[in-house]
Amino acid sequence: MILLILKQPVGRRISTVALGMGSSVTKTQAMWRLNLADNDFNGSLIPSEFGNFKSLTYLNLSYSVFSGQIPFEISQLSSLVSLDLSKNGGLLVIKAPVWKRVIGNLTQLRELILDSTNMSSIRPNSLLNLSSSLTTLSLRECDLRGKLENNILYLPSIQTLDLTGNSNLEGSLLMFSREFLNSIDNLKSLKHLALPNCNFTGSIPAWLGNFTKLTYLDLSNNSFSGLLPSSLFNLPNLSTLNLRYNQLVGPLPSHVSGLNLIILSLSSNFLNGTLPSWLFSMPSLETLYLNGNQFVGEIGEFKYNSLRHLDLGYNKLHGSIPRSVSRLVNLTSLSLSSNNLSIMLGSEMFSKLENLYDLVLSKNSVSINNNAAYALPNLLRLNLSSSNISEFPIFLRLTTNLQVLDLSNNQIYGQVPRWLGDVGMNSLYYVNLRGNLLQGPFPILNSSNLQFMFFSNNKFTGEISSFICDAIYLRVLDLSHNNLSGMIPKCLVNSTALSVLDLRMNSINGTIPATFAIRNNFRNINLNGNQLEGSLPPSLANCRDLEVLDLGNNKISGAFPYWLGSLQKLQVLVIRSNRFQGYIDNPKTKFPFPNLRIIDISNNQFNGPLPLTYFEYLKAMMNVDESGVASKYMGEHFYQDSLNIMMKGHNIEMERVLTILTSIDFSNNSFRGEMPKIIGRLKSLKGLNFSYNNLTGYIPSSIGNLTNLEWLDLSFNKLGGKIPSQLVDLTSLGVLQLSHNQLTGHIPSGKQFNTFSNDSYTENLGLCGFPLSRTCDNHEAKQPPPPTLQQDENLDHENGFGWQAVSIGYACGTIFGMFMGYLMFKIGKPKCIVRMVKLEQHIMLRRLKKNAHKRGGRR
Repeated sequence: MILLILKQPVGRRISTVALGMGSSVTKTQAMWRLNLADNDFNGSLIPSEFGNFKSLTYLNLSYSVFSGQIPFEISQLSSLVSLDLSKNGGLLVIKAPVWKRVIGNLTQLRELILDSTNMSSIRPNSLLNLSSSLTTLSLRECDLRGKLENNILYLPSIQTLDLTGNSNLEGSLLMFSREFLNSIDNLKSLKHLALPNCNFTGSIPAWLGNFTKLTYLDLSNNSFSGLLPSSLFNLPNLSTLNLRYNQLVGPLPSHVSGLNLIILSLSSNFLNGTLPSWLFSMPSLETLYLNGNQFVGEIGEFKYNSLRHLDLGYNKLHGSIPRSVSRLVNLTSLSLSSNNLSIMLGSEMFSKLENLYDLVLSKNSVSINNNAAYALPNLLRLNLSSSNISEFPIFLRLTTNLQVLDLSNNQIYGQVPRWLGDVGMNSLYYVNLRGNLLQGPFPILNSSNLQFMFFSNNKFTGEISSFICDAIYLRVLDLSHNNLSGMIPKCLVNSTALSVLDLRMNSINGTIPATFAIRNNFRNINLNGNQLEGSLPPSLANCRDLEVLDLGNNKISGAFPYWLGSLQKLQVLVIRSNRFQGYIDNPKTKFPFPNLRIIDISNNQFNGPLPLTYFEYLKAMMNVDESGVASKYMGEHFYQDSLNIMMKGHNIEMERVLTILTSIDFSNNSFRGEMPKIIGRLKSLKGLNFSYNNLTGYIPSSIGNLTNLEWLDLSFNKLGGKIPSQLVDLTSLGVLQLSHNQLTGHIPSGKQFNTFSNDSYTENLGLCGFPLSRTCDNHEAKQPPPPTLQQDENLDHENGFGWQAVSIGYACGTIFGMFMGYLMFKIGKPKCIVRMVKLEQHIMLRRLKKNAHKRGGRR
């Protein structure tokens, strides 16, 4: 009996299955084969009643959207020869007790396929106890965990072993028992071995070359290292060899015998040497991937026309493309990027490659012959970036199905030809012309499918064309670094598809359109370096997915946009060099800016005290966990975020922004009052800049907790007191600016402080010690102006004398108070007493004037 398809009723649990024999289980106990594959049971459980089909030898429930735990009744089907429960959307789970019964009872199994079944609780060693009759074992992406014993290949009848995608496995193919190695001659039935992405280490053993029936070998995406065993290239039946994404070294064998591969992929290793001639002499070779290695020399001539996919990119090859490429009429993809090749595009070499859909020649030396008349009618992708071309390849005029066009970072000059607007009219979705010398008006592209447009770093002028409003699927628009003018089209902020809007460094004027759509998808809005004015539209708060907002270097006015604090995903806020003004009031939301990591509000007209309440909620700046994220950059696959930032005293345009970068820049405003101690909780800070304000009081010692700090600028304020000794522990600090303040006392020494120059401390007349020429026992050094009364309560001067000592004087008499204060802190030369008397007189005079002023006010 065979049940091939059962689609009705979809999604309902099956309790009995009958096939022309009634509905009773007893009548179906003689069923031999049951196939419910390729259905949709909508997450139903596998019926336990299947266990009643005692005679079943073939059970296939793959691709049928079953879910939940596999019932233990499946293990009662002791006659099963083939069991396939694969590809149920990762919804099926097999637990250890059921697995143990499957191993113990299903002793007739020859085929076991459980791809995408959750086996995370199963010990990998238990695989060795499977049926000795097993010929096929496929456990792709089953989340197997732990160490896999080295004799996994000891299953005596195994022909196909596929453990693809179990990245939590550990193991090696080296440490096999002597018994296993002696029995290899009896294990030559293995035909298909796939262990990619299984976290294997060590070398690839040469004895794999003894599996003479092997047709398919995939050890890709592991950490295999060492030399590439030449024995693998002498397997007579091998058709697929995939060793990409490992750490293999050394050259390819210079001679092989009997090898007739169809697919050879060795990409992304550290292989070197020249390309041997046998690579170009295999009559059945269809796919050759050697990209991402260190091969040198020239490309040989292909003797056969079987090749369909060729990728030799990211090597050190030189010379020209071999003439034989023109005969590869079956070629569909050709990538030679990032070599030192000289390529003439437009010659008859490409005229016969009518099946070519993917052509990547970027980062070579490419010449274009626009006098040759030919077309590549099926071309879908053309990448000629960084190839030193100076004109558009004219063969594109007849390329009607183009989807991706990348001509970035070349020397193309003049206006964009009109015919380019009609290329891929219904198909073009990605176009990149950034980094050229293009000029004239904004180009018009007529494709209705545009999703990614990169026109930055050119010399386009005029307004942004209204055609952009027809690109309703547009996701990324980068027009930065041009000479565009006019206003921002309203349709751009009304879009619900746009994720990135980058218009920085143009001459765009007017106001920001006020109608951001409610359900928009904006992730990055960068309008830096334009002439925008007016206030920020409150509808910006509709951008719930916004991560980067850069409005710096415009003429935008108004109060601090506190309502942006409700944007939970916002990581970067830059409004520097605008016309914002006023106090920064307390936040209106309960937990403002929870993911903010970079804030720059410098060069505005903010005043009042520093916003203490906001500092309390900057949680993303408080946690320090740089493990595993140091190499991650902000952005997405097609667009990586860039940012202009003041870093270590320099204005830097970062083409990529690390996710661990955190900084605060409040410089060049009119903030006053003291620095809040809570700053010391922001332990992931890399940069802090409060320079050019009116801050008073002390440098809080809590800044010594900022162990990740790399630059600190507090210059041009009115800070007094000593430099906290805790700052010496900031071993990452590379730039320190404390100049133009009223700091006093000994400059801390040791660690990073021994590397800072005089410039870090200039115009602090009360400081002494290295690196200044003024030593701390030089009491003739000019003293700074006396501190404010607010500071006097805790301020220690260079000789240790402060307001606390003077307070004693007022209680016990002036001279006695001075003497006690002198004894409490430091015994110095008599000159110190003179300075103390002068200081006390000055303070008393100020108090008298203040009291007189109050009395006059009361009159």
